[in-house]
Amino acid sequence: MLTRLKAKSERKLAKQICKVVLDHFENQYSKELGDAWNTVRGVLTSPSCWQYAVLLNRFSFPFELEKDLHLKGYHSLFPESLPYYPKSMKCYLSRIPHRMPSERHQLGNLKKYYLLNAASLLPVLALDLRDGEKVLDLCAAPGGKSVALMQCAYPGYLHCNEYDTLRLRWLRETLESFIPQPLVNVIKVSELDGREMGDAWPETFDKVLVDAPCSNDRSWLFSSDPQKAACRINQRRNLPVLQIELLRSAIKALRPGGLLVYSTCTLSKAENQDVISEILNSYSNIMPVDIKEMARTCSQDFTFAPTGQECGLLVIPDKGKAWGPMYVAKLKKSWTT
Repeated sequence: MLTRLKAKSERKLAKQICKVVLDHFENQYSKELGDAWNTVRGVLTSPSCWQYAVLLNRFSFPFELEKDLHLKGYHSLFPESLPYYPKSMKCYLSRIPHRMPSERHQLGNLKKYYLLNAASLLPVLALDLRDGEKVLDLCAAPGGKSVALMQCAYPGYLHCNEYDTLRLRWLRETLESFIPQPLVNVIKVSELDGREMGDAWPETFDKVLVDAPCSNDRSWLFSSDPQKAACRINQRRNLPVLQIELLRSAIKALRPGGLLVYSTCTLSKAENQDVISEILNSYSNIMPVDIKEMARTCSQDFTFAPTGQECGLLVIPDKGKAWGPMYVAKLKKSWTT
């Protein structure tokens, strides 16, 4: 009976998969990922096996919930021995697919946890935020990475920018739900075109996160309108141009000696490695930062595909490790131009 119900559920979900997008991915990713694409495709097209991590909010810490998670077999996502892992960040996951209910936004009440794809914490950890630093989240909505940054350290100034008006509203609500009022004073929210931030705030920030607009493979695969999906396939080739422009702006906003992390939630080489290669080839004062050690220490919970870059990691969805896609690259701005 249960097997029949599961099969029926899978068939229902399969109907929602946009064939135009799947065919496009098949053509591209079978070449870029090789044999690994078969497993990745199986995970991406089976939402019933997706996993959700639980990031606890240190500003409204749910001690009882943490105990309950332990009792239910959840484990800490990252070993606390990692040199770049802040002890103030607590994130848990179950080895079996399970999603806790989302908390509703209530004005004046802080939420106790944030549900997220665990791979989205890797760009935050790569940024290695320290107390007192000035940090820019260039494309900040819906706000999960900004919330995660605040779990890591107490920045002297956090600038959250989002150009899209609807997504900006979502960002504000997320920050209100997780950050207490006194700390809101160190956060500025703006609605600028990210490509203009560098000119508006030149050499201002110690750290910059560019979680760029991208193909967003996981959600795009379930597009409800095939015609719109086909249109997006045509528009997709323009995304690397936008991503490079955002990175150029971020580099302007970064102080000499500062660190920049670029991330996307797509498998696409054109939006990932090729974008970073273009930046490294264009700037004599931008250096790659080796983050291979992060992949080695996180391999228990994530599956990584080769990128051919010491400064770039690509998390690919795998059986039992259904996280990603998530590409992360780390760069440093040197003092000389």
